[in-house]
Amino acid sequence: MIVSPSPSASSVAQELRPSLGALAPRIALVLGSGLGALADEIADSVRIPFGDIPGFRVARVAGHSGALVAGRLGGVEVLALAGRVHMYEGWSAEDAAFPIRVAHALGARTLFVSNAAGAMNRFFEPGSLMAIDDHINLMWTNPLAGPVVSGDQRFPDMSEPYDAALRAELHGAALDVGVSLADGVYAGLLGPTYETPAEVRMLQRLGADAVGMSTVPEVIVARSVGMRVAGISFITNAASGSTGAPLTHADVLEITARAGGRFRDLVRNWVARVA
Repeated sequence: MIVSPSPSASSVAQELRPSLGALAPRIALVLGSGLGALADEIADSVRIPFGDIPGFRVARVAGHSGALVAGRLGGVEVLALAGRVHMYEGWSAEDAAFPIRVAHALGARTLFVSNAAGAMNRFFEPGSLMAIDDHINLMWTNPLAGPVVSGDQRFPDMSEPYDAALRAELHGAALDVGVSLADGVYAGLLGPTYETPAEVRMLQRLGADAVGMSTVPEVIVARSVGMRVAGISFITNAASGSTGAPLTHADVLEITARAGGRFRDLVRNWVARVA
């Protein structure tokens, strides 16, 4: 796939600012597969399709509407990415993470990421929520490879990719809204195939609690520019081979639609806590 080079994040932010008006979001939210309904709750919102933003690639996966939505969530100014693009669609790690650079250029200093994920931890059930406390990059690439982008660290520290204080606020928000929340490690794979039973056993031995096909490039770029990060994996299915039933993307979307209200309640409360 041949695409034109991405413009700088600062130039894209400058182009977007007139559309945002007086909004100055300090919190950016990435809403993963089937979780974009939270963007519909943003008041006084400005919605811009990814295809209308220079450097943004168009999301073509069901459950990812592909729009930047800026406004107020519970009175807090936020910038939400309703959906994301994935490397398995043919995009690079840099493409997948470019919206994070733009969010930072627009003033966001805190990033919340979310994804739909499969359970590696056998105590997790479909509908469970997991606060991400670390990740394993098995995508075999890194969005920072290549020339240093202005504002990036060449060798960013990844000893705490997910901020402990922000994660504590996630647990506080979960208590406030009566939602069970566990901690765990997220493994990011390229996809688009689901994992084989042998790969599941490997991931479990590596210490992964959940697995998905996104998030890692976004978090790496966020840390390279100094953003604090928190994240949640929405567990949509049991480990491959553990139930005897085949996995489908439709099942993933069905679970997030059915149980997504708990996720939205938690995130709303968290945003209010960290604003």
